[in-house]
Amino acid sequence: MTSSPHVLIIVQNLPVPLDRRVWLECRALTNAGYEVSVICPKGPGDPAYQLLDGVHIYKYAPPPQAEGALGYAWEFLYCWVRTALLSVKVRGRRRFDVMQACNPPDTYWALALLWRLGGVKFVFDHHDLNPEVFLSRFGEPKGVAGKAQYRILKWLERRTFRTAHRVTSTNTSYQKIAWTRGDVPPEHTTVVRSGPDTTVMRPVEGVDELRRGGKHLVAYLGIMGPQDGVDGVLEVARRVVLDHGRTDVRFALLGFGDCLEDLKKQATAWRLDQYVEFTGRVGPEQISRYLSTSSVGLGPDPLSPLNDVSTMNKTMEYMAYALPVVTYRLQETVVSAGECAVFVEPGDVEAFTTSLLDLLDDAERRARLGFEGRRRCEAELDWRPQAENYVAVFDGLTGFASRGPFPDGRPELGAGTDQWGNKLIDVSDDAVLRAFAVTRTGE
Repeated sequence: MTSSPHVLIIVQNLPVPLDRRVWLECRALTNAGYEVSVICPKGPGDPAYQLLDGVHIYKYAPPPQAEGALGYAWEFLYCWVRTALLSVKVRGRRRFDVMQACNPPDTYWALALLWRLGGVKFVFDHHDLNPEVFLSRFGEPKGVAGKAQYRILKWLERRTFRTAHRVTSTNTSYQKIAWTRGDVPPEHTTVVRSGPDTTVMRPVEGVDELRRGGKHLVAYLGIMGPQDGVDGVLEVARRVVLDHGRTDVRFALLGFGDCLEDLKKQATAWRLDQYVEFTGRVGPEQISRYLSTSSVGLGPDPLSPLNDVSTMNKTMEYMAYALPVVTYRLQETVVSAGECAVFVEPGDVEAFTTSLLDLLDDAERRARLGFEGRRRCEAELDWRPQAENYVAVFDGLTGFASRGPFPDGRPELGAGTDQWGNKLIDVSDDAVLRAFAVTRTGE
């Protein structure tokens, strides 16, 4: 193929560009010479269509928050229909050659089958394990209704795998599931980790006001759903502040989700409002400022069938900002963090609390973990080699001789300012990075 191929990416879980993995994929493809369109739900204030950095983004109004099995079924049907209609609109502008669907849910294989009649190839970008999500939330099903729901989820997953021409997996655990549960030939699967682009995710000089009068700021970044363990962050905050009397510590919880309002109420009930801040939905600048100011990042995800084999993006994002991590010992979290985190046995909240306090009181250890975490991100977890693998999947499917996702090479990582005017830390200088890892300033 000599003309530029057109790729349609479908995502239901988050808007784009808020979905960091999907936006990195979009940018990798456009940089390589592909045309890219995206269909996703709207975020607050989002337009129905925008052209952003060369990516055509089509958005639909999201459905009300689902409750119960019927609510989720309605949500999936509503989003599927809105997505199908928008795919026709995209096709009216220009024929697309490849359709990529990102789960959850595992429902867009049916749309892919329809477009395959027109010669469109299907790539499944495997973000989540929906059967494991069910088990993590509800346990092993016992009743007739629960068993039926679980069987349906596994059937949808199988149909998605079997419809896909190629599968991109976020880690090797997911890739093995594609081989075993999905019967996908190994040569049709590619691991594309959701590593941070360390040329973009760079620490900036910390912002004292974000500490709100405290000596240390402790951060949580991520979705706040039932399986994410954010209630555990509040329990740790309660023990730190009330049981240990550490009124010099502040907590910032960045993100949103089904549990956000309940978490706010719990913080108020425990008289933690002075010490715990809920930011809600945050963009790249706020993430950069908060993670650059914080002393420690938290990984409270409990052990579950889903969490144990899932890659936690927040762990790698903390490391990109030279931020030490305290986290529960989960299989894929250990793969990501290596020796650059403090691991606690799952469920041991007291050990998590004491590990956090010990780290806050050990500046030398924070400096070492932060420095080594940033260097590990650059050397082993960075998005750039993942983007090469990702674009190669589409080159192979379309026969397009792309120029690769980074035709201009790797930019310099010295001092300067970011696009919002924040002072960048010179991460190319070991001494400067080590000093920043403990002081969180530019000095």
